Amino acid sequence: MAGTKVKPDQIEVPGGITDYGVPHVAIIMDGNGRWAQNKGWPRLAGHRKGAERIKEIVRVAPDFGVRYMTIYAFSTENWKRSTEEVLGLMSIFARYIEKEADELSALGVRMRFIGERGRLDGKLARLMSGIEERTKDNTRLTLTVAINYGGRSEIMRAAKKLALDLAAGRISEDQLDEAAFEERLDTAGTPDPDLVIRTSGETRTSNFLAWQAAYAEYEFTETLWPDFSPAELVSILSRFGKRERRYGGVKA
Repeated sequence: MAGTKVKPDQIEVPGGITDYGVPHVAIIMDGNGRWAQNKGWPRLAGHRKGAERIKEIVRVAPDFGVRYMTIYAFSTENWKRSTEEVLGLMSIFARYIEKEADELSALGVRMRFIGERGRLDGKLARLMSGIEERTKDNTRLTLTVAINYGGRSEIMRAAKKLALDLAAGRISEDQLDEAAFEERLDTAGTPDPDLVIRTSGETRTSNFLAWQAAYAEYEFTETLWPDFSPAELVSILSRFGKRERRYGGVKA
């Protein structure tokens, strides 16, 4: 991986704590295009820098207790962008998978992808399946990448699967519950996110993990994604550790 590697011992750790009780962090990586435009560069330059930032965050996150990370790379709505930007993004995704496969595996990272793959380029879809298979036994961090993903689309697809299974007799009516529904989501087998971070100052959820993040804590930062540092991640994790999560109840 190119770029300067940040080591955990180079990050100022509030209170010396290295596990903040946030096993699953989800990130809406917003601001790549604006970061580039602020510098007078093409938007794709920001997306390439954003991919480099992912590498740094993935390297250090497990050292601070993160075991699952889900990142929003491309939404079902992003097809509305210019053809140049969409094709450029798909090329960046493919190069990232090809270039980083060896190091991700060496780091103990398991890669998963969620979203609808039917509309993706055939080469990209094959690369995605290949790295999923290659890293399936890794346990240090599960990195889930959402490509052509939308929360509403995912819920609709899961509902259709459940309806088809019910009609075919593969599941009975008395087995229809949240667990059965979650088994048919793209994220089946992955725990719900504890914390959702959105960069760039926007304060909407943008159709990301609509079902799974129902009780997640949210953190919104003004930082554009290419400038989001491992140190800022640790600072956010530290603040999370001070929150009281009641899940609709009251403190005893």
